[in-house]
Amino acid sequence: MAEKTWGGRFRGDTDDRVVAFTESISFDHRLYREDILASQAHGRMLAEIGLLVGDEAEQICAALDAIAAEIESGNFQFSSELEDIHTHIERALIERLGDLGRKLHTGRSRNDQVSTDVKLWARSALDQITTRLVDLQKSLMAAAERDREVILPGYTHMQRAQPVLAAHYFLAYIEKYQRDCDRLADCRRRVNVLPLGTAALAGTSIPIDRDSVAHQLGFESVAANSLDVSSDRDFVLEFVFDLAIVALHLGGWAEEWILWSTTEFGFLQIPDSFCTGSSIMPHKKNPDVLELIRGKTARVCADLQRLMMLVKGLPLAYNRDLQEDKEALFDAVDTVTVSLEAAAGLIRETRFRREAIAARLEDGFLDATTLMEFLVLEGVPLRTAHETVGKLVRHCEERRLRLAQLPVEVFETIKPGLGQRVYGVLGVYNVLAAFKSYGSTAPHEVERQLMKWKKILS
Repeated sequence: MAEKTWGGRFRGDTDDRVVAFTESISFDHRLYREDILASQAHGRMLAEIGLLVGDEAEQICAALDAIAAEIESGNFQFSSELEDIHTHIERALIERLGDLGRKLHTGRSRNDQVSTDVKLWARSALDQITTRLVDLQKSLMAAAERDREVILPGYTHMQRAQPVLAAHYFLAYIEKYQRDCDRLADCRRRVNVLPLGTAALAGTSIPIDRDSVAHQLGFESVAANSLDVSSDRDFVLEFVFDLAIVALHLGGWAEEWILWSTTEFGFLQIPDSFCTGSSIMPHKKNPDVLELIRGKTARVCADLQRLMMLVKGLPLAYNRDLQEDKEALFDAVDTVTVSLEAAAGLIRETRFRREAIAARLEDGFLDATTLMEFLVLEGVPLRTAHETVGKLVRHCEERRLRLAQLPVEVFETIKPGLGQRVYGVLGVYNVLAAFKSYGSTAPHEVERQLMKWKKILS
């Protein structure tokens, strides 16, 4: 039991099955940098209040740097007997410094130590995910500028609805990912609160200076209630919730592009470098990257569900259940990271099949809504105009016509005096020119949005 940080109370060795069951070093070794940074800050604070004297704090910090270098070089020996990364580092420190190493844990518990390490890791991960989201936005922006003249059919219920500029389409995803960035920034504020120094659950009688540690580690404030800190994993839940929304946005986009790359749609030319083939069908070119981005959404959402069930019904304060939070957090961050990287690269390389899109652009009555609104502006009540255009569409379907191919006499029966003016809103190009509202796909509105986002993302 001498290897345990808690062994004084116990007789005999821990059952091997318990050792294997309770270890977390197999996954929490990823926290070694954060554990060392927090330990160094804690050690310097102990020197400031006089519990470490002379150069003891410097000795501890130097030894911790050496341990970090050993871990990074692959020469550090991990063992399930030492449970977790915190015990490994403390044991290595004691092996180097003896009783001086035993002083470091003064005024803290593994409870607040773990929470601090996870917050430091999450803070860095939040920044990295945000950077990748911005890179994805830049890829979308480049596509929007490249294809600013392309017109696409817009869909609701997967049925053709109204025409939109391709730039408007790409800007829609830029907006979605900006909301993701905003959520992550808001989450970061709650992550950036220092738990260290609240000890096991009730605080400590050691006169520690938590503000000093917060300043050293870049935390904006310190946690106000020690009992809350021991049980708090809200910040993990919030982070993974935000990641789940990112994944859902990626999954929806991937589904669109999977459909658009089919022969039936024929909208996209995905580069070979982002596709794979079939082991039996030599002609196949499968959008596997897109399918995996869509599929990995399930993993991230499952990670969130796992965390929610983990904390359900847990009493105050710390419970060992919370050891299970890290794998879900790590998996969600890893999955979203690789998905964002793949998506940004795919968007940069994929091209629209412009001729194929243009060849069918007038199909599907994309101008029906604008015709209805034209009639409203001519004084026809909206519901009357809606019913009238619906009947015209049915008439055209039966005769395989487009609205623009109807003779002027048909429109004159709706309201005398419409004459040739009605044709000014029929056809996709006229429809786009007719849009006026803020935030619409009107060319001038899209240009304004492009200019705004170009400044933001530059």
